[in-house]
Amino acid sequence: MGKTTPLLQQAEHRPFPLPHGKWCYYQEWNKVLFLHWEMPLNPLKKQIPSSLEIDTFKGKAYVSLVAFTMQKIHPRYLPAVKSISDFDEINIRTYVIRDGKPGVYFLNIEAGKTLSAKVAKKLSGLPYKKAEMFRKKGVYLYANKDQKNVFEAHYKTKELKQPKTDLDRWLTERYYLYLAKNDFCYRYDIHHLEWEIQTLNFDSLVINYAVEDYELTTPPDLCHYSKGVQVLAWKRKKCVNNERP
Repeated sequence: MGKTTPLLQQAEHRPFPLPHGKWCYYQEWNKVLFLHWEMPLNPLKKQIPSSLEIDTFKGKAYVSLVAFTMQKIHPRYLPAVKSISDFDEINIRTYVIRDGKPGVYFLNIEAGKTLSAKVAKKLSGLPYKKAEMFRKKGVYLYANKDQKNVFEAHYKTKELKQPKTDLDRWLTERYYLYLAKNDFCYRYDIHHLEWEIQTLNFDSLVINYAVEDYELTTPPDLCHYSKGVQVLAWKRKKCVNNERP
């Protein structure tokens, strides 16, 4: 596909070489809100499988809420179908490492369309669920009535004037996704260009989001906005052994 050629030709920013073999899925993560919280390390360890380790930045662990619009997701040899391929998504993630490869682990992942959630769960294996979502320019609304979770953001963005910090890069430049399923640990390779981030300011923010033993109710310690990235994803691979490295 011609549109993927520039992606594959730009890999200098990656901490590891591009994976071998052909990519399986194309997708776009657009209009992305990143909200980050510092979290106590030891309680967070209980929320991830024993096959993974919590990754930390200067000894600090983080949990992030990432709210965005997924677009044009499709398998390599099939076209995108807008009614399924385009949907709003919110995930709660933490930062892990396995075999020296830092990535993200989803504590929760939700889509704004029922069919999209079912298809994404079937194809990716990730534990997608359905939730109510609505967004327009400067507004992102979310509610999961079963779990009584709420996220209401009215926001503005502006270009980031200063260079990205090491923490900015640590939180955003992740090229592996991890999944624990049926007592096994899996790794997904992904590739995209380096995130271009902007400052994110809230006119109002209401958040009451419980996941596992955590409740996200306070303003985030750090936040970013990005117009988005084009993403290639490879078929997931089982980690060689399931014991903690």
